[in-house]
Amino acid sequence: MTLGERVYIYCERGTSEALWAEPINVISNAGFFLAALIFWQLLLWRPPEKRSADHYLFVALVFAICFGSIAFHVYADQASALADVIPIGVFMLVYLGFALNRFLTVPPGWTVFLVVLFAGLTAAATQIHCWDGGVGFASAAPDGAKVCMNGSVGYLPALGALIVVSMLLMERRHKAAPYVLAATLIFMVSILLRSLDMAYCSSIVVEGRDTGTHFIWHLLNALVLFLLMRASLETETKPSPEPAEEKAPTVQAVSEAEAKSEPEAKVEPEPEAKAEPEANAEAEAKPAPEVKEEPAAEPEEASSKAAKPEAEDASGAEAPKDEPSDEKSSEDHTSDEEPSKAGSAAKKRTKKAPF
Repeated sequence: MTLGERVYIYCERGTSEALWAEPINVISNAGFFLAALIFWQLLLWRPPEKRSADHYLFVALVFAICFGSIAFHVYADQASALADVIPIGVFMLVYLGFALNRFLTVPPGWTVFLVVLFAGLTAAATQIHCWDGGVGFASAAPDGAKVCMNGSVGYLPALGALIVVSMLLMERRHKAAPYVLAATLIFMVSILLRSLDMAYCSSIVVEGRDTGTHFIWHLLNALVLFLLMRASLETETKPSPEPAEEKAPTVQAVSEAEAKSEPEAKVEPEPEAKAEPEANAEAEAKPAPEVKEEPAAEPEEASSKAAKPEAEDASGAEAPKDEPSDEKSSEDHTSDEEPSKAGSAAKKRTKKAPF
């Protein structure tokens, strides 16, 4: 096999040696160019401290994939085939290392080991050939054997790696998980369409030309690469927060319970408010008799003093004003003694009269 040997493995080219034998496949590579250009713009909009050399390397590799694929579908030889597959292989190795180290926080030593293991599996997968009644490596394949799945078998290790990484990211609720998961699902479809290019060659016709499904592989893979590059911007190790819908019912239930308990608490003070006026009324009603008795006692005391001053001098003591009951008893006592004293004084006067 020489570098100038022609390669005829796609439906649109057939067996033609013309440079413009695959116009649809060539034009569809514009998807890679747009993916790299859009991500580059997204990267420039971010602050400088949030950019890294890995991001710029991704952009450069996607541009290389674009131009390498164009060269391959124009020249269709072994040399241009290397220009096509080498950038793709480098991107897979670099991105796998990035995902293991930055997304999954795998130590650098284990990251290198896993990347080397992945490279070995990919190289081995590209050597698997299929023939009627058997599958094996190219060294043991009989004449006429071809690469399995129209050459798509070499991308199965990449698909397996994406499945594992996306599942781990989803389990950790990483912010990059939705992008990687979407890229994985789209990559499954794109591999399937790449494998069916020759089988459905005459099913898709554009302007009278059999185009097959390889151009869809280009467009879908451009979307896959963009999603993976977009995921690289989400390198935070903290998981994304859980949906707030689960917590919302508990908050509403607590607020409703508080709203229901507030009216009950307000009803409790009402009996106490009614008891206060009764206590005040009782307090005001008790001193009323005392106030009425004092003015009634004073006139009696004044009259007794005005009518009989001599008796007060003889008694020699007055009852305290703040005890009305004692005053009444003393007044009654003085009133009883006054007639006896008056009678004794009259007897004395009568006895002295004869002299």
